[in-house]
Amino acid sequence: MSGSLWLRNGTMRDTLPYVPRPRPGGRPAGTPRPLPHARRPAPEAPPGADRDPAPAPYGRGDGSPGRRLPAGREAATTRCAWAHGAPGRPGPHGTARTSTAVAPDPLDELAERLDALTAVAVHPDEIAAILESDGMTDDHIRLTYGRADSFALAEDLYARAERRHPAPEAAGASGGPWHGELAGCLLRGLLFALPGLAYVLGAPLLAGPRGTHGLPAGTVPLLAGAVVGWVWNQTMSHRAYSWLGLGDRRAAVRALAVGAPAGALAGTVVALAAALATGPVGLPAVTFAAGQSLYLAAATVLLVLGRERALLGALVPLAGAVPAFHHDLPHPLRTGLLLASLAATTACAASALGPGLRGGPERGTAGAARPARTARSPRPGGAPPLAASLPYGLFGLGTGLLVLYTAVGDVLAAGPAAAVAAPSAVALTLSMGPAEWLLHRFRSESLAGLRTLTSAHAFARATTGTLALCLGAYLACLLALASVGTLLWPDAPRLTGLRLVPLLLVGVVLWLGLLLQAFGAVRGAAVVCVLAAAAQILAPSAGPAAAGGAAVVLTVLARVLLVRPTAHRS
Repeated sequence: MSGSLWLRNGTMRDTLPYVPRPRPGGRPAGTPRPLPHARRPAPEAPPGADRDPAPAPYGRGDGSPGRRLPAGREAATTRCAWAHGAPGRPGPHGTARTSTAVAPDPLDELAERLDALTAVAVHPDEIAAILESDGMTDDHIRLTYGRADSFALAEDLYARAERRHPAPEAAGASGGPWHGELAGCLLRGLLFALPGLAYVLGAPLLAGPRGTHGLPAGTVPLLAGAVVGWVWNQTMSHRAYSWLGLGDRRAAVRALAVGAPAGALAGTVVALAAALATGPVGLPAVTFAAGQSLYLAAATVLLVLGRERALLGALVPLAGAVPAFHHDLPHPLRTGLLLASLAATTACAASALGPGLRGGPERGTAGAARPARTARSPRPGGAPPLAASLPYGLFGLGTGLLVLYTAVGDVLAAGPAAAVAAPSAVALTLSMGPAEWLLHRFRSESLAGLRTLTSAHAFARATTGTLALCLGAYLACLLALASVGTLLWPDAPRLTGLRLVPLLLVGVVLWLGLLLQAFGAVRGAAVVCVLAAAAQILAPSAGPAAAGGAAVVLTVLARVLLVRPTAHRS
């Protein structure tokens, strides 16, 4: 599981339309507000209004005359009565007014303007989310529309609109921005698994007596460096993707240019410390661990910047490991293939970072020029907060330890023959390709449900079915990959229930964790995965129970979150 496992967003973004709101005094939008000291001129009275020789006195209501006002006040009162359309007085255009006009209900105007949105909503909460995202506060809603809050206003708007959902798209049509291509997802899954051939080539470098954990001494620093690389690279990937989401590709390149060398150095230092702590470990094993850290950093750069094909070309020399399954290759040949692949990956990463560091107009994936920074920055300075990337690193830590647990289980079950690479871990890394495609498929089906379903209950039922179908399809792919790997891998342990049940449970945790991460609930997924991994480390015999508990918790979280229509409006 090398490189970035962070799920990228679709090619398009759903945007919320502008919700116009009435202006005080009926002033049209865009009209400048008059200055405080400016007075509106009083309407001019009709000819003869001020020169009435016998102004009518104010009466008492029964026709009897009342006290006559002074001449100046009578004139002012006459002009005020004419300006406000008093009965018996001419209006501004020469027509008599008999009563004051009633102002229209602002809710009618808002319902008309939001008709296109309310007609396709499946729950009032969707309308409330739109109102709140536009900045409508409860005070504004109470003063303007006479409703208690945004939810009450949304319920009124939902009741006024007639449901008009568009017809479902034809079979085979594009599923929208979240319709991922299967070939691209499978390529990424292959890129996650191909580095496993490097462990086959480096097997003689890792050989040695078993340590206190039952593993060869050379594998301990290797595993320590891998865990550090997964945590660091997941955090760095999220930060780079955040910059890309803000439209600042140059800042994303700078983040990768600084973070990748630092991650490679951190992995090397941790691997060296683990080697010194576990006993006598040869220099070849530490060198191999350092090369692994460098590869993880370079591969992350290529995956984040969309250079999957370049990474695939750099991994071609590892194909020389296929004969090593049945034949003993010379040590110079093994070392040469490893160095060739590592040098090609590092050179491709440096080439991908070069244009962004030298400056010039930044280009997106489609070749269109992008602005240096957009107005959607989460902070005034424009930089995404560092704290937002930490949960993704914790998620990488938890999932990485769970995968290592399955690999260690294969090693302990089969002995030294399976100490280099375990078929269960290879199956999990290969399954990341189908897992990513199924994640996109779930998102596409949920968005289609928002367009076609007419009630929140129907949407919840359809989403639950889609969730179960996608999870079942992923487990079927994982089972098939594990079965094929067990048959083809030399001296691999048999795929019995003791291996199959933990493998499938870890698969459930991985896929549901990635799903929650894609919907922004990464904190809950990270906490569950880290606790499950910690339980497996502290009590290895309770590993299946820990993975099973984590699978149940993540299933409940996914069910509660994803059946709400508002969770899919992003």
